[in-house]
Amino acid sequence: MKFDFYKHRSVPIILIISICFLFIVIKLFAIQIVNTSYKLSAQNNVIRKIIKFPERGWMYDRNGKLLVSNQIAHDLMIVPYELQADFDTLEFCKLINTSLIEFEKKIKKAKRYSHYKSSIFISAINKEDFARIQESLHFYKGFFVQPRYIRHYNYNSAGNVFGYVGEITGSLLDKNPDYKKGDMIGRTGVEQVYEKYLKGEKGVERKIVDVFGRSQGQFEEGKYDTLATAGEDVTLTIDIELQEYGEKLMQNKRGSIVAIEPNTGEIICLISSPTYDPSLLVGKNRNETFYRLYIDPSKPLFDRSISAVYPPGSVFKLVNALIGLEEEVIHPGTLFNCSNGWNYKNILNIGCHSHKSPLNLRQAIAQSCNAYFCSTFDKIVKAKPSYSKGLSNWEKHTKTFGMGDFLNNDLYDGRTGKVPNSKYYDRLYGKKRWGPSTCISLGIGQDALLITPIQMANLGALIANKGYYKTPHIVKLINNNKPIDSVFFKKKYSSIQTKHFDPVIYGMQTAIEGDFGTAKLGKVDNITICGKTGTAQNPSGDDHSIFMGFAPKKNPKIAIAVYIENGGWGSDVAVPIGSLCIEKYLNKEIHRKELEKKMINKYIVYK
Repeated sequence: MKFDFYKHRSVPIILIISICFLFIVIKLFAIQIVNTSYKLSAQNNVIRKIIKFPERGWMYDRNGKLLVSNQIAHDLMIVPYELQADFDTLEFCKLINTSLIEFEKKIKKAKRYSHYKSSIFISAINKEDFARIQESLHFYKGFFVQPRYIRHYNYNSAGNVFGYVGEITGSLLDKNPDYKKGDMIGRTGVEQVYEKYLKGEKGVERKIVDVFGRSQGQFEEGKYDTLATAGEDVTLTIDIELQEYGEKLMQNKRGSIVAIEPNTGEIICLISSPTYDPSLLVGKNRNETFYRLYIDPSKPLFDRSISAVYPPGSVFKLVNALIGLEEEVIHPGTLFNCSNGWNYKNILNIGCHSHKSPLNLRQAIAQSCNAYFCSTFDKIVKAKPSYSKGLSNWEKHTKTFGMGDFLNNDLYDGRTGKVPNSKYYDRLYGKKRWGPSTCISLGIGQDALLITPIQMANLGALIANKGYYKTPHIVKLINNNKPIDSVFFKKKYSSIQTKHFDPVIYGMQTAIEGDFGTAKLGKVDNITICGKTGTAQNPSGDDHSIFMGFAPKKNPKIAIAVYIENGGWGSDVAVPIGSLCIEKYLNKEIHRKELEKKMINKYIVYK
């Protein structure tokens, strides 16, 4: 029998209506019985949802000293639609200690966000102001206070290490959908990089309030409340005593000190100068303070230790020495003449200070002979069939020292620096229109070569380890038991054989202990320090003063780089500061008090 669609067309219509009705019933069941959120929303006129902000994880130094913890503060919240028509704005402005103009700005900002949702009107009110405001707040409907934790710092140093916590921005909200407007988030430093461990999880408390906004107790005895979960603590690799001491030595100077434990890659201190007290970026005046720091011409918010790039100067002679030994264009006994510098066909001269000539490798390192390392670099480039291949080979070796690389550490920012190659000079001069003499300054760490202070300290660690380094990192443990990423435990080897490091280290030791060494001011009784000075040319002012070294010679515990902008000769400022830091870290006290006083009081004028 043939089915008559028109005769039975009511069947599908009834079926569709039945299905729709079933869906409606299921939805109503879910809303009224299963899901209580609608019930809560319907009663929002009498229920206030209080966000319970979690306590951020604490920070400790490598020796267990508490660095960063928390203290209770309060945010003044506003719900615009609850504001009364006869609101006494002048009296309220007196209560919260703000101007009428500022008050109007905050009201407009709150209304732009939402008329019905609460938002922060004043953040991080201290306990004295809170006590005063709380007494009269019930007279002003539409306002209430909400507790939260703010950072508390036990030390006024290491601001660049800790970073700071700030209110999340619109762009960060797009990248972090789990956060809401008004939430706080790590913005720089450890606070940013380890945010997911430090932040914790928010809780919610629901309170019944009367028409005046006064609490009448918990909603349904706290049935729908959730507890906040504290963030995880982190143990940093830094030694706060050395960090404080280094910052003291660097006052009235611009530059950086970076120290690394060679065996582990742990950063012992990460100093950028000038710096700032981290407690300045906490509380209701944080934005004003941040702006003052931001426009300060000395750039205290700029972390020179990881983001400033400089020519490495004579410190880089150690790299060229190692490459020369590996390529067998020199050996420890190789002699080069120095006639007050390196000369090319009487048309190019790289000057050098006065010293005896000729010198072998150890003596050339100790006395920082420019002619020796220009000659070494010249031989390295000429060792291959073409200058282009020779420089590419030099670049390949150099990059295995961690230069021209961000190092893939756990620091929030940084620069890769620059290691020029043959393509760079092809663009600059044209193919086959340049040679070793064109870029001869690379032999002494100048020309287009740029590195960061942390890369220089890492070079010290690599030489101390005779050929390898571990990725520098700032966090040691999470929650005292959770290990950090395994990448930080892996050895990264340079392209230089271990046997070639001994003569270079011998030269570094002679630079400190030899009669004619350029780093004699760095000598410390009972500690064998191996080091190298550097003086980098600066086209916009006095030369930069540089020192890189490690100690002790056997089983090194610290590798350090000191870079002082416009500090002059490396032996003048960088060497004493570097050796004082080594003495402080290894001996826990300073015996060279006069030298210490001189360096603390050293003031470098910037034009």
